[in-house]
Amino acid sequence: MTAHLVSPNTVLANALLRTEDVLTPRILATPPERIVLVIGTQINGAPHIGTSLVQSLAFAMAARVRDRFGITAEVLFSALDNAPYELATDPASGHRYQRTYAQALGDKALTDLIDALYQPLFTALSRRLGIPHRIETYAQQQAGEHFRRTWLRLLPRLDAARWWLAPSTGTPHLRIPCPHSGCGWAEKHAERTRVQLTDREAADITAVCLHHGPYRANITPTTGGYLDLATLYRNVVKELTLTSTPAGGTLHVMVKGGDWVFGSLLVDEALQAVGLNRAQLPARLFCPQVVTDTGAKLSKSLIREGRAPVPEGATDWMLDTRQWPGSVTEYADQLVAMTETLLSDPRHFFRSYSAAEIGRLITAPAPRSLSSP
Repeated sequence: MTAHLVSPNTVLANALLRTEDVLTPRILATPPERIVLVIGTQINGAPHIGTSLVQSLAFAMAARVRDRFGITAEVLFSALDNAPYELATDPASGHRYQRTYAQALGDKALTDLIDALYQPLFTALSRRLGIPHRIETYAQQQAGEHFRRTWLRLLPRLDAARWWLAPSTGTPHLRIPCPHSGCGWAEKHAERTRVQLTDREAADITAVCLHHGPYRANITPTTGGYLDLATLYRNVVKELTLTSTPAGGTLHVMVKGGDWVFGSLLVDEALQAVGLNRAQLPARLFCPQVVTDTGAKLSKSLIREGRAPVPEGATDWMLDTRQWPGSVTEYADQLVAMTETLLSDPRHFFRSYSAAEIGRLITAPAPRSLSSP
């Protein structure tokens, strides 16, 4: 009985026969030629089990959609290299500053980091399920002409969305790292950053550096500094970019952990505030969340900082998947076996799991599931 999984009913699970049916309305409304499941992950260190769970579920869901609807499917991994790498406080102003992974490491070191921490698992999942994948860093994404044109087109309408993107202040954060060679510091909360649209295809940005004082950047569709947008702001621009791309019949599905349910409500309201209708909003898939004994999301940073204990039943490899006691292929196989269980019944998918339960499921031989009465 220890390998069985029993889940309670929920409103959404009760409405579905199969987990992938949550995407059926979008697929039937405008039948796409292909589906791209998009995962965004901050590359701020080794992934933990929650990250691996979402990634493996994206591949598994892509395979189910392909087999069920006969539609080509792939996975796009968006490596968010704008996570803070270093933090500092200006003793004169008291303002907080940060350098992102992109500025601190550079392109070569970033590529090596992604190749070491993420590419092996993606390759194993891709081979195991026959689903192709692509990897794109945020540095590459924000430098793209279509992304920048989308941001420039958004600026005149930003006032309509700003309270959705920053409900406490009404000012969505935009950081432009200092352009001086070897610097790259930017105000974390962008208190002294100002943006002015100079024409339809250019914007001037002024900011203040921790070391070099005031500086200026000019952003055009093809030139300018690194556009480091706060989380909700970045997601709005990314999703506007995807929905406005002449994608040739491509349906993009945003794949996120369950903790994103609340944030996506604000993103969707912001997208509608700038002109999208409900039918134009991206499709979303919220995956099960791994939680601690208190019900909070499993957070390796809180544990590392000593602000939260290691939850009962969690092992070292769950906080740093590099410590999995076996090969990457074996890890991928165990993940796929677990995702098959979670996807086998909507009751198992649309819920959260304790770290201990996930550890049990991923290490249990041939896990099976039981529907709740």
